[in-house]
Amino acid sequence: MFGIIRPCRHRLSKDLHTSWLAHLCGLCLALRGDHGQFARVATNYDGLVISVLTEAQTPATGLQRRFAGPCPLRGMRTASVARGEGARLAAAVSLVLASAKVRDHVADRDGLLARPRVAALAGRVAQSWDRGGARTGGELGFDTAVLVDAVARQPELERLAGLGTPLLAVTEPTETATAAAFAHTAVLAGRPGNVAPLGEAGRLFGRLAHLLDAVEDLGADAAAGAWNPVAVTGADLAEVRRLCDDAVHGVRLALREVEFEDAKLAHRLLVHELPHSVERVFGPACGHVTASGPYGPGPGGNPYAPPGDNPYGNPPGGPGMPPPPGPPRGRGALMGCLAFAGLLCTCQVCCAGEFADPWTGQRREGACHKCDCNCSGCGDCCSCGDGCDCCCDGCDCSC
Repeated sequence: MFGIIRPCRHRLSKDLHTSWLAHLCGLCLALRGDHGQFARVATNYDGLVISVLTEAQTPATGLQRRFAGPCPLRGMRTASVARGEGARLAAAVSLVLASAKVRDHVADRDGLLARPRVAALAGRVAQSWDRGGARTGGELGFDTAVLVDAVARQPELERLAGLGTPLLAVTEPTETATAAAFAHTAVLAGRPGNVAPLGEAGRLFGRLAHLLDAVEDLGADAAAGAWNPVAVTGADLAEVRRLCDDAVHGVRLALREVEFEDAKLAHRLLVHELPHSVERVFGPACGHVTASGPYGPGPGGNPYAPPGDNPYGNPPGGPGMPPPPGPPRGRGALMGCLAFAGLLCTCQVCCAGEFADPWTGQRREGACHKCDCNCSGCGDCCSCGDGCDCCCDGCDCSC
């Protein structure tokens, strides 16, 4: 899995989280259906936004979901998953961009790809994905040549870049590719008036994805001697942060011009989650919430308790407090190992939202669902001023 939009399930209402998973599984199954089992490795969190945008512009019908059988990646649970042209377009775009990522790793001679035979095999896989993406895109009226051309121009731009080169000159191919993909969702949905604003939102989304990926990779690229746009151009991180914040704001403004049928999930991902993506890389920009919490440290070390009123600081069994429940009943070492093997084989350790610890019985989060936020749950309000009623959290200021 890769991508900049990684919504914490605590920040999504139950319905939105279910819908997000439906699009993620729909993308994965569309990759398998159109391009074979191995193509599922191209599933990524950002690609499903294409599916989300297509559905958000389309009147609701019973044909937008289908039943999917048990899958190891869902902890052997069935699910209702997204289907249709949006999921297939997301699959085509994800496949072509994944092929570009493979070529980039081959060019950088990363890990095993430094070996000629492995690099040659990876190159053949990338070519196959390009052809598959072009085939599916053609069936949907989307010419993936714009993606392939953008990918092809990237190495030359990187070769010419140096100290003082504007970062936006390097991000242009990514911006062009994502703009085309976002805009085509309006074509699939029969909303020609949405093409321009969605193209603008996609352009800024691509800029943001490129910059955040570059900043995240700064340390690893420096250690490996790999090319990195921030390091090569000598860009100041404060300026990179400003470009990212401007892109987030631009996406929000562009989406205000889009006519949606149901914008809740699209708005949640592209308006509320994008700032979290920036904060995950750079840290929070808002001065209202510090490391010690919005109210200071508070009694008992609880950062979210107002001073002198710590609702979580009473000791177990204290005044007015019921005794805590006993610990979950555990298993012995042998049975725990057997249970762990079962969880591992069904991928629940990494992919399940929650599973019972095989030894202690305590509830655990799957590795792919680790929460990266400080929230304790969300309501069903939105304070962004865009007229939505999606789940929201926290301050949206730039102080």
